[in-house]
Amino acid sequence: MSGMTEIATARRSRITPEREAELYRAVLDLLREVGYDALTMDAVATRTRSSKATLYRQWGGKAELVAKAVRHDKPGASADGVDTGSLRGDLHALTLRSDDCEMEQNSALMRGLAMAIHANPDLLKAFKEHLVEPEMAEFRRVLQRAIDRGEVPADNPALDYVPHMMIGAFAARTMLDEQPPTQAFLLAYIDAVVLPALGVRSPTT
Repeated sequence: MSGMTEIATARRSRITPEREAELYRAVLDLLREVGYDALTMDAVATRTRSSKATLYRQWGGKAELVAKAVRHDKPGASADGVDTGSLRGDLHALTLRSDDCEMEQNSALMRGLAMAIHANPDLLKAFKEHLVEPEMAEFRRVLQRAIDRGEVPADNPALDYVPHMMIGAFAARTMLDEQPPTQAFLLAYIDAVVLPALGVRSPTT
């Protein structure tokens, strides 16, 4: 490891996990209050009683900080611990990691960030790295286990679209039904749409 890398790592390590979680909560609160474009590192520093230099040293900029804050707020950092023995069980377990209140808050937050994500290349890049790619990796692990168990043929064309189906259902719930996504809605959607598309019978069919 180079000397500069050692120094950078040492600086980053000064923030404890508890302090990091506190900073992320403050960032999300500010996002909900003012939106991404009006959020500033100065405001984060003031809200968290931090120095702006510390924030930039730890996260590099607003886009990275916001993306990591949103990722940190999502329950369960990985699907590695989700292995119920069936695809239906795994998809249900992933859905149940968030309660209805958390889903409503996350849905509102993502609606507020949607325009900013596509208008800010740095934010889009950070979201892909810290949210989109990890979530796609989660789905791939779950689906690969289903293939390995023989539940789903490896050449099923719907496999590539499972993330689109799940994320689409979450996002479209408010737009089409004017209601927030809920556990009951998403569990029913998995049984009625996702599993049939993969050729997996659910107890309801």
